[in-house]
Amino acid sequence: MRLSTTPAVLVLEDGRTFTGSAYGAVGETVGEAVFVTAMSGYQETLTDPSYHRQIVIQTAPHIGNTGINAADDESRQIWVSGYVVRDASRISSNWRSEGDLETHLAEAGVVGIKDVDTRALTRHLRDKGAMRMGIFSGPAAEADPGTMLETVLATPPMAGSQLADEVSVSEPELVPAVGEAKFSVAAVDLGIKAMTPQRLAERGIDVHVVPASVTFEEIRALGVDGVFFSNGPGDPATADEQVALLREVLGARIPFFGICFGNQLLGRALGFGTFKLPFGHRGINVPVIDRTTDKVEITAQNHGFAVDAPLEGETTAPADPDFGRVVVSHVCLNDDVVEGLQCLDIPAFSVQFHPEAAAGPHDSDYLFDRFVDLMSSRA
Repeated sequence: MRLSTTPAVLVLEDGRTFTGSAYGAVGETVGEAVFVTAMSGYQETLTDPSYHRQIVIQTAPHIGNTGINAADDESRQIWVSGYVVRDASRISSNWRSEGDLETHLAEAGVVGIKDVDTRALTRHLRDKGAMRMGIFSGPAAEADPGTMLETVLATPPMAGSQLADEVSVSEPELVPAVGEAKFSVAAVDLGIKAMTPQRLAERGIDVHVVPASVTFEEIRALGVDGVFFSNGPGDPATADEQVALLREVLGARIPFFGICFGNQLLGRALGFGTFKLPFGHRGINVPVIDRTTDKVEITAQNHGFAVDAPLEGETTAPADPDFGRVVVSHVCLNDDVVEGLQCLDIPAFSVQFHPEAAAGPHDSDYLFDRFVDLMSSRA
C-alpha cells in the first residue's frame, strides 16, 4: 500500500484552499468540484462516465477499505478528473479485493488529495454552490497561489459543456438477452454504466448500445421494440442532436425510457427547460416519491442539472401538442426537484435517478419492468 506524504493543495475558484497529501498520481488537475454522499461504492463512482470533468469529494471519511476489483467497474476507465478523500485506508480488506485503491488511481493517472477536511469542504460547497476546483501536488503544489487560482479559473464551467460524445462508444455493441430474447432495445450511450444494459438483458432484452451520434434511421434499421437514453455528463441544454432524435422517436410512438441525462433530454424534447442545481444530487441515499404508487424509495443519483416542469397537474407538451399530456411522476423529497416524467398519451417515461444502482439501493428495479410492460403493450 502506498503511504504518500507528498504535499498537495486544493484550490477552489473562490480562492479558498485546503492542504493535504497526494493521493493517487502526483501532478495537477482541474474540474468541477462535486461531493458524493455514498458510504460505499467508490469504485462504481470513479468509473461512472457522468463524472467526466468533475473532481469527486467523498463525504464518507474512510475510503479504500475494500480495495478494488475488475468486476465492479461501471465502464472501461476511471472518468473523474480528480479525487478528494479524508482518511485513505491503509489496508484493503475484502475477499474480492484485487488491489488497493491508491495504487489503482496512480496507475490510471488520477490526481487526488487525502487528509482533507471533507466535511468543511462539503459545507462550503453547500453554502456557495458547485464551483471549479484544482488539485496540485508535488512540484505543482509549490507554485504561487495566484498562479494556481488562475489555472482553476481558466477551466471551462460545466454549464454549456457538451460532453456526451466524449464518453460514448464509437461503434454499436450488443449485450445479448439472458435466456430467451423477448424484446430488443436501442440504448443510446450518453455515458451509460455497464449495469444498465445488464439489468435490461436480465429481463430478456437484446440491448444494442449505440453511439450518442446515432441517427433515427440507424435506430429504425435495428428493428428495435424500444429506445433507451442513458445517464451522462455535461449540460443537457447543449444536446440538441439527441433532443431532435428523441422527438423523432416520440413522434414514431416507439416506447421510450430514459434515466438521468435521458430524463433531462425527454424534458427538453417535450418542450420543458433545464437548469443547473446549486450543488446537485450525488449519492445512494436520496429519497424520492413515486406519485403513481405513493411509495417512497431511496435512490442512487448523480446529476447537477434538472428539468423545469410543473410539479402539479397535467401539462400538454409545450414542444408539440401531438405528444399529448405529461405529468411529473417522481419528486425528490429533499428539495422538490423533478425526478421523473410520464407521458400519458404516448409510450414514454423517464426518471432522474439510477434504477440500475450497482452499489445499491435497489428500490427502483421495478422501473425496468415498467419499460418491459410498456413494450409489451405496444407489441
